[in-house]
Amino acid sequence: MGANATVNTTESAEARAAAEAERHAEPVGHGNTPAAWTLVAVVLLGSLISCIAFAVANVLWFCIGLVVIAVGLLLGGIMRKAGFGVGGSKLKNSGH
Repeated sequence: MGANATVNTTESAEARAAAEAERHAEPVGHGNTPAAWTLVAVVLLGSLISCIAFAVANVLWFCIGLVVIAVGLLLGGIMRKAGFGVGGSKLKNSGH
């Protein structure tokens, strides 16, 4: 039984390695696109607003920061759908 378990472990390790290689065979980009940068910038701004508001115990500005974060997420998604994401029709490069 011990030898059989060793063979199964080796096979599963080889299968995992093959699956991992296949998963990384196709480049997915690094998010270096206008949509990604806009999303990150707006979400960071919203996070900064919320963090400062939390530190000074201001509920209104904390909620405003959360709204800015939500707007950033929506804006990034809209820009991606409009062709400004990885592989988008409005970009000259593929996002790498």
